[in-house]
Amino acid sequence: MGTYGKRRANKHGQRDEGYRGTIEGLDIEWGRNTFWAPEIYWHEGTYHMYVSYIRGVPDRWGHQADMLHYTSSNLIKWTFQSKLKISDTNIIDACIYQMPDGMFRMWFKESNHTYAAESSDLYEWKRIGPVIEGRWHEGPNVFRFEGFYWMIVDEWRGQGVYRSNDLLHWERNGLILDQPGSREDDGTNGLHADVVVQGEHAYIFYFTHPERTNGNEESTYGTRRSSIQAAELEVVGGVLICNRDKPFDLKLLPE
Repeated sequence: MGTYGKRRANKHGQRDEGYRGTIEGLDIEWGRNTFWAPEIYWHEGTYHMYVSYIRGVPDRWGHQADMLHYTSSNLIKWTFQSKLKISDTNIIDACIYQMPDGMFRMWFKESNHTYAAESSDLYEWKRIGPVIEGRWHEGPNVFRFEGFYWMIVDEWRGQGVYRSNDLLHWERNGLILDQPGSREDDGTNGLHADVVVQGEHAYIFYFTHPERTNGNEESTYGTRRSSIQAAELEVVGGVLICNRDKPFDLKLLPE
C-alpha cells in the first residue's frame, strides 16, 4: 500500500505516468465546466456513469448541480444519455445498487440529506424522496456484507452507519472513522468513504485532511492537502466496526 500513487519504471526502463488525462465525451456545451463525485455502475456489458455537473469552476458549494448520465464500453470514451429529472435542486454523490426484485435504486445527497430514486433500466429514473434525514451529511454508499445491507454517510465527524434487511428501511447502527488513527496522515476524521467487498472481507477507502486539527482553519495548501487511506471493516454482534490501526492485507481480486 505504501507504493500506491508513485511512479515506477516499466520493463523498458521508462517511467509510467499515473495521470492519463481527461476522459472523452463529457462536454455537453461550450465553456470550462466541472464534474463532481462520479458513480460508475457496470450492468450487462455497459458502464453507466452518474456524475454531478456544474457550469463553470466554482470555488465554493451552492451552484446548481445536475445529475448527468453517461454510458461507455471501455471507461475511456463516454456517450451522454440524459440529465436526470429527479430533483429541481442541487444533487450530488450518487450511489447505485440493484434491489432484490431487479429494480435499481439510486441514493444521493440533496439538501444535506439522503434521497432516493428508482429505475427498471438505468435510463429512466423516478424520484422516491427522502431516506435518511436528521443530522446533515453527504456521500451515501450502500453495500452488502455479513448478511446485512449497509449504508455509510459522511457526517464530517466520521461515517454514520445504517443497517437494513431490505434496502428500504434503515436503522442507525453507529459511527466509524470518528477517532483518529496512528498511521501516517491518518490522524483526523475519515471523510467521504467507499467500500469494496471481496468475499469474506470488506475494505473501506476514505480520505483525510491530515493538517486540519480544529476543522475551521484558514484555507491553505496544508489544510486542503488530502491523503487516501484504507482499512478493513468487521461486523461484531450485528454492528459494523472499523479499527483503522489494525494491520490487514489488501487483496482486491477481479470478480
